[in-house]
Amino acid sequence: MSALPTSAPARVKTPRLAAAISVAAAIGLPVGLFGLILFVVPVLQPDLLDAFIRERLHHDPATWAWREAVYALALVVLAFVFANFAAIFSGILSWWERRVAGRIQSRIGPNRAGVGGFLVWIADAVKLLLKEDLVPADADKILFRAAPYFVMAGFVLTFVVLPFGESIAVTDMNVGLFYITSITALVVVGILLSGWSSNSKWALFGGMRSAAQVVSYEIPAGLAIMVPVLMAGTLSMQGIIRAQGGLPWQWFMFRNPAAFVTFFIFFTSQLAEANRTPFDLPEAESELVAGYLSEYSGFRFALFFLAEWGNLWVMAAMAVTIFLGGWQIPFVANEVYGTLKGAGFPPLAWWGLEAASMAVFALKTIFLVNVIVWIRWTLPRIRVDQMMSLCWKYLVPVSFACFIFTLLWQIAVNAVPALETAMGVGLTAVGLLLAFLFARQTHRNVAAIGDRIDLSNW
Repeated sequence: MSALPTSAPARVKTPRLAAAISVAAAIGLPVGLFGLILFVVPVLQPDLLDAFIRERLHHDPATWAWREAVYALALVVLAFVFANFAAIFSGILSWWERRVAGRIQSRIGPNRAGVGGFLVWIADAVKLLLKEDLVPADADKILFRAAPYFVMAGFVLTFVVLPFGESIAVTDMNVGLFYITSITALVVVGILLSGWSSNSKWALFGGMRSAAQVVSYEIPAGLAIMVPVLMAGTLSMQGIIRAQGGLPWQWFMFRNPAAFVTFFIFFTSQLAEANRTPFDLPEAESELVAGYLSEYSGFRFALFFLAEWGNLWVMAAMAVTIFLGGWQIPFVANEVYGTLKGAGFPPLAWWGLEAASMAVFALKTIFLVNVIVWIRWTLPRIRVDQMMSLCWKYLVPVSFACFIFTLLWQIAVNAVPALETAMGVGLTAVGLLLAFLFARQTHRNVAAIGDRIDLSNW
C-alpha cells in the first residue's frame, strides 16, 4: 500500500495585537527595569535624599521631623524594586534559556505565546499561581511551607550589596563579600528543610546531596574570593571594583596569574552551589524524580525555580564584580564621578555617566549569564563521586595555592609596580587568543554538522 502524501505544515501567524504586546514587553520590561533601578536607587540614598530635602523642600535634613520616616519608606521602595527585578528577570531568563536550549538541540523551543514565545513565562507564572497548593498528609506542614521562603530570602537579600553601577547599590557595606557568603547559607537551610519536611526518601536524598554539594564548594569559592580581596585590600563590593580599571588588563583576572586561575575556580564553584549543570545532582530527574522539591506544587514550586534562575544574575554579577572590573568605564577615572556629582543634587551629566556604568555592568553580567546557559545545554551531568573528587582533590588545593601565591605576588608588585601592568597586558593577550581559538573551533563544529533547525512553522 502506498504511503499517503503529506502536505507541508501550515505557517502559524501571530495576531498583530499579540505580536505588538510581545515585542513591547520584550523591549520595555528590561529597559524599564534597569531605568527604574538607575533612577530610584541613587535618589533613595541618604546623601541624595538629604540634598533633595534641602534644595527642593527647603528644610534642614537634620531637623526635619519626617526624615527617619522617609528613610524607612525609601528602604521599602528599594526592597520592592529589587524583588520585582529578581522575579521578572528570572521569568525572562526561563524563556531565554528554553530558546537557547532549542537552538542548541536543533529544535524550535517555545514559540506560541507571543512573538518567539516570549510571553510563555507569564503564562507559566499564571498557571503556577492558579494550581492547587498541595501539602503531603505526613509532611511537617510548618517547615514544608516555610522552606521555599528561606531559599527566596537567601536569594533576594544578596541584592542589598550587589552593585549595578558606580552609585547604584542599596548599600556599600565594608564587609559586602562576607555578607553575601553568609546570607546565601539560607538557601542551604531551605533546601534541607524542604527535603526533610516532605517526609519522602527521594526528597530527603536530594536535600542531603544539595547540602553536601553546596557546603563543599563554598570552600574553594571562599578561597578564590580571597585572591581579589588581597589585591584590593577591602571586602567592600564597590571598593573591589574601584581598585580595578575599565580596560581588560586593569581587571583583577588578568593582573595576577593566580587570579586568572581562581576566576575559573570561582565560576565552577558557583555553578555547583547553584545546582547548575553539570552539577545538578540534587534534582537529578532520572534518579531522584526532581529531588528536594518533588512534593511541592503551585506557587511554592515556582519559588524554587524563581530563585534558581534568578541566581544566574547573582553568580554572574559576583564574577564581574570581583574579577572583571564591574561597572568601570574605560578611560574614566573614579574621581570623575565625585567631581560631577558635587555637593548638591547631581546634574544631568552625572546621571549620564551612571547610566553608562550601569550599561557596562549589565552587558558583562548578561554575557556571563549566557555562558552559564550555554554550559548547561552542552555538558552532561557528572556522577556524585566525580563532583566531590573535583572539589576536594583539585579545586580546594589549587585555590589555596593561589591564595598563598597572591600573598607573595602582592609583595613583588609593591616592590616593582610595572610587574602588574606587564602581567595584565600579557594575560589579556593570552585570554584573547584562547577566546579566538575557542570561537573558531566552535564555528568549525557547527559548520561540520550543519545548522538544521526548522523555522518553517514560525
